[in-house]
Amino acid sequence: MTAQLYCFGESGHSYKAALSMTLAGIPWEPVFVDFFNGETRSPTFRDTVNVMGECPVLVDGETRLSQSALIQLRVVEQAGKLGWADEAEHQEVLRWLFWDNHKMSSQAGALRYFMNFLPEEHRNADVIAWLQGRVRAALQVLEAALEGRTWIATSREVSIADLSCCSYLFYPEPFGFDRADWPNIDAWLDRIAALPGWAHPYELMPGNPSDRA
Repeated sequence: MTAQLYCFGESGHSYKAALSMTLAGIPWEPVFVDFFNGETRSPTFRDTVNVMGECPVLVDGETRLSQSALIQLRVVEQAGKLGWADEAEHQEVLRWLFWDNHKMSSQAGALRYFMNFLPEEHRNADVIAWLQGRVRAALQVLEAALEGRTWIATSREVSIADLSCCSYLFYPEPFGFDRADWPNIDAWLDRIAALPGWAHPYELMPGNPSDRA
């Protein structure tokens, strides 16, 4: 049975899982979650898919996993790809997964949502400015870490750490991130996009802002 990923195109966290499985060669199929019409907040979703009310959710036979980092770690275990060469690299991959989910994706995802998907009358300028500062600080850390490096946590090949940290940076909606301002990040994103099998989030998963236009 092919693994199913509950996801939607606008979700950077879903993209981490979808891209990791795709690049690792793990067959999967998307199950579209209508986030913008409240599906993740419904009792049905929480009772039958994910009690946390979030995407992504991976269902593979008897296995059901939520949280993108856990799904990515399972990809490494299952496929033997996108991982690490030794224990030191293992620790670095975990360090960047935790950093991304706390410092980068959580801030960038919220900022992108507030600036593009929240109704304009509810967009608080002070909140947006605060989030922009948080995202800028995270980008500074990432830019510095990529100085002289090909990949963020490993020396030889791309890892799930890269696929986690890059997720929101491929989206076209404006949220204060201009690739031209971050040359190391820009080159790193180009390297990721050149990987065989790479696809943009709106190509890899169902769901697109144009669907609601």
